[in-house]
Amino acid sequence: MFDFEEELKKLPEKPGVYIMHDANDAIIYVGKAIKLRNRVRQYFRPSHNEGIKKDHMVQQIARFEYIVTDSELEALILECNLIKEHRPKYNTMLRDDKTYPYIRVTLGEEYPRVLFCRQMKKDKSRYFGPYTSAGAVKDTIDLLHKLYQVRTCNRKLPRDIGKERPCLNYHIHQCQAPCQGYVTKEEYAKNIRKVMDFLNGNYKEIITELESKMQQASDEMNFEKAIEYRELLGSVRAVAQKQKITNTDGEDKDIIALARDERDAVVQVFFIRSGKLIGRDHFYLRIADGEEEQGILTSFVKQFYAGTPYIPREIVLQSEIEEEEVISEWLAKRKGQKVYLRVPKKGTKERLVELAKKNARMVLSQDKERIKREEGRTIGALKEIAGLLELDGIRRVEAYDISNINGFETVGSMVVYEGGRPKRSDYRKFKLKSVSGPDDYASMHEVLTRRFRHGLEEQKELEGREQELGKFSRFPDLLMMDGGKGQVNIALTVLEELGLSIPVCGMVKDDHHRTRGLYFQNKEIPIARDSEGFKLITRIQDEAHRFAIEYHRSLRSKSQVHSILDDIPGIGATRRKALMKYFDSIEEVRNASEETLAGIDSMDARSARSVYEFFHKEDQEEDLQNSSSKEAPDC
Repeated sequence: MFDFEEELKKLPEKPGVYIMHDANDAIIYVGKAIKLRNRVRQYFRPSHNEGIKKDHMVQQIARFEYIVTDSELEALILECNLIKEHRPKYNTMLRDDKTYPYIRVTLGEEYPRVLFCRQMKKDKSRYFGPYTSAGAVKDTIDLLHKLYQVRTCNRKLPRDIGKERPCLNYHIHQCQAPCQGYVTKEEYAKNIRKVMDFLNGNYKEIITELESKMQQASDEMNFEKAIEYRELLGSVRAVAQKQKITNTDGEDKDIIALARDERDAVVQVFFIRSGKLIGRDHFYLRIADGEEEQGILTSFVKQFYAGTPYIPREIVLQSEIEEEEVISEWLAKRKGQKVYLRVPKKGTKERLVELAKKNARMVLSQDKERIKREEGRTIGALKEIAGLLELDGIRRVEAYDISNINGFETVGSMVVYEGGRPKRSDYRKFKLKSVSGPDDYASMHEVLTRRFRHGLEEQKELEGREQELGKFSRFPDLLMMDGGKGQVNIALTVLEELGLSIPVCGMVKDDHHRTRGLYFQNKEIPIARDSEGFKLITRIQDEAHRFAIEYHRSLRSKSQVHSILDDIPGIGATRRKALMKYFDSIEEVRNASEETLAGIDSMDARSARSVYEFFHKEDQEEDLQNSSSKEAPDC
């Protein structure tokens, strides 16, 4: 039994993080304190008012623990990490887990490239963004390749210059082929500088240049080229028009404002980079009765900037936040230079804050019902499943399926759902290596073993670098098997062999192969067909089937593309194409004479003889057997 009086006496007068647990030992709240002794004791004083939300939480605390840190800043960082990891019930939670795209110019390479990425790394590259639209980023990169003909390949230059032929981009005039030495390093560097000028918003020079080239091509009656320049010009102008100038200081800043009602809050963020509004986004937060605006905004700032790789020089806020000094210090440490938190009272910034607030109000009013429906389909459905299985909470679910036709090309699929939504970037495909024939149990054993063994190896490699997640290093809160007791036992066997403890349930089917319930801990749990939990299980099951079948179909297609002509000695791609072009079918090739074959383009007497012998080998062997039987003496 946890002795509150005794444990409260032991609390140190040092900074740190405190963690509250309920009767099921689930973490229900994480907080930080300058002095743990003072802050934690406050919760249990009858006269102290923490608000409706905190008062309700205190009634459910069964025990608490704490972690001492050297400073308030370290406590803040630890608090952010623990909230993100455990998603406690009584912390204000950011529902969205978005990553924003960047344009990366790889200046660390002698011949830099322009790439799409979602993470900023501490390397020699130059990053532009973040942007709110991945599609717009990809369109911009395509435009830059057309305008400045920078390379897209992964070749190591100048080491690999001249080793391979230039790729298609060179032939369609979207690359100057530095891989062949067709452009000097200095000329290539000029184009990279123009790329960065473009990304910095300097469009005037390229617009003038394209207008001049278009006019020149038109004067020379080269109308195809003129049309090409006109289309490029239109693309550049479209990109330029999307960049709305907000001020002239050229600074990077985020504008943050919120709107709320009794239960929900929406935070609107405007992203301003180099003085231009490049996009905006909104975020939904889970709040409780009595929660103040200041606390909501503080929670958002901590969670948002703990997860985003880019921190602007200035963050413009709707109102003051709690712990402003320590948050500012933490942000400065992450960025590597001072970060300013401002609450404007007048001028352009104040008007931008008001605009962000209006947008947040609009989103809250228009999307409230849709948000609730979507939450019911996703997070609500996961809560329902967790309740049925008596689990504390489910965030990540993995489901598996096996696909084959009579054991041919057996494959496995792994699909991942996070927060009730598919996370396609984490899907994985497995081509079976050790199983031959239609053995679903053995196939599932191999798939799961490979998946979790890879995960354990990655976790070991990434030890001390937890923020870097590999392909398999993040494990699920629940495994869903497409089957009942047999499939569940296979999964439990694999987990036991690898020393892992992950809940596993099976999707039990009726006589019509429809899911009727879940098999968990040696018992079948019925589930209502009209419930959101049942609908989510069905979606996960269908997605696992679809992904496995698509992979299997692609492998079958590749194997069926193989032509019998590929098996003829001495016949390569060129001669195979010539035969396919000349004859309408394989049967016509089989019936053709050597003279006809030798008369086809790219064919000579030797290759014609090879084709003829390949198709008539069986006839020749039969003739030989017949002649041998005639000459053999009677016994």
